Amino acid sequence: MADPSPLLCQSHSCTDDQESSDQRSHKQSISSLDEIVEQGIGGFGWAQFVQAILVSLASLFDSQQSFISVYTEAQPMWHCLNNTTCSSASNICMLPKSSWAWDGNPTTTALTIISEWGLECSSAFIKGLPAASHFTGCLLGIVFLATLADSSLGRKNLLFLSCLTMSVATSLTIFSNNLWIYSLLRFFSGISRATIGTCTIVLLTEKVGTEWRGLVGILDSFFFTIGTLTLPAIAYTNRSSSWRIIYLWTSIPTLFYSGLLYIFVSESPRWLFMQGRQEEAVEVIKSLSPIRDSNQLSLSLVSAVSFGHEPAASSKESSFLSSIRELFVRRWALERTLALMVLGFGIGVIYYGMTLGIGNLGFDIYLGVVFNALLEIPSFFLTFFLIKKWNRKSSLLVLSIISGICSIMAVVANDISNAGKSMRIGLELASLFSAYIAYTVIFIYAIELFPTCVRNSATSIMRLAITFAAIFSSVLVAAGRNNEFVSYGVFGLVIICCGFFVICLPETRGSSLCDTMDQQEHKDSVTV
Repeated sequence: MADPSPLLCQSHSCTDDQESSDQRSHKQSISSLDEIVEQGIGGFGWAQFVQAILVSLASLFDSQQSFISVYTEAQPMWHCLNNTTCSSASNICMLPKSSWAWDGNPTTTALTIISEWGLECSSAFIKGLPAASHFTGCLLGIVFLATLADSSLGRKNLLFLSCLTMSVATSLTIFSNNLWIYSLLRFFSGISRATIGTCTIVLLTEKVGTEWRGLVGILDSFFFTIGTLTLPAIAYTNRSSSWRIIYLWTSIPTLFYSGLLYIFVSESPRWLFMQGRQEEAVEVIKSLSPIRDSNQLSLSLVSAVSFGHEPAASSKESSFLSSIRELFVRRWALERTLALMVLGFGIGVIYYGMTLGIGNLGFDIYLGVVFNALLEIPSFFLTFFLIKKWNRKSSLLVLSIISGICSIMAVVANDISNAGKSMRIGLELASLFSAYIAYTVIFIYAIELFPTCVRNSATSIMRLAITFAAIFSSVLVAAGRNNEFVSYGVFGLVIICCGFFVICLPETRGSSLCDTMDQQEHKDSVTV
């Protein structure tokens, strides 16, 4: 059945101009943009697979910079040099410097920033400053850069620039000589990587049909997990060296990847259509399409988009903040945006807090991060099942409640017996497992809730809330080193309360993607 909604918006503000009756009838006989995409790249051929791999690699490097502070900003183990004035149970801040030493390489104190700059007795604020600065940079980067993917730069170019500048900022961090310069460079690194997550998932999902949307979303999360797994391997290999080596080995591959991304990755055909660049969009669809008869495909696509469409770039509404404005002008878009932000904040608290605070539970920081990352791999299979079989709303609500309850119970199970410790590990893993699934589902959900013209901006705003959660959790992790409930107990309460906001959102499982705000409103009104 033909979609009665318009194919493309006539301006970047996603509003449709008044049309004559003959123009309307003409457009009603033409497939929607979603149907054009489904016809051309609705399958999942080798070209789409290669593109998906190349784009998803960005998440690998993004993951490394998200959690690198677990190793570079950790407090190393220490040992006594004078047993008469020192014991393993002593407070290190009450001991003279001559009575103890850091474990590891005796020729260097630069194992982490804590040992190099003598921060072991500093306040939680000082210790948490670099991580908070990094995520604050992410926050500001999302606010000021995310809309460029919907307006002038597009998904691919913004992803390329983000990866390139993140690599440069990470390389410069090596030359820090005090906490303040280090925190400043971590801040710039956060700005650089702010848009990587949203550009990656949006670019992936806009290159495939509805049937494969969940799969590429999981592929993005899979590479994020690979990054989390490779990071402890790099850190463990260089555990007796300076923390600067970890930054070196994570920045160089990112620089090479940026070049591959620029050369081999194509732009989103949906975004090209919305910018009035139909010829380029058709060429991208032809290059990705598994259909063998390229002539037949080309004729079909050209006939579908040959009617008059003014380029969005020529519109006076095409400022880089226009997509953000659209999200707050329309009531339904504002309600969805705010509900997604609250929901994303709750999920982000567990997702980042559990990983950043792995040392607070008394686990080895290398094995702890590895186990957490390995736990995410089986979550992909369950996520794929949930995306296919369960509604988005019920999935997110149940996962949030389970994750919150397990996080709170992990604090309660604080017995000193081995059974109590084993139970605490199991509860922590169960909480994180649920958050992993919810994290993947909510990004796919956000993409389905908004049309092409504001999709990247809306997803970025949700990620803004997740970044707030990362800042919030990093401070709680530092404070929770003396009181576990301050971190894990609060984590659990937050995700449970935020999870109920999913009730305010509509269901989207199996729905097609819209391209304009008017088209989205029409579709929602028909559904209701």
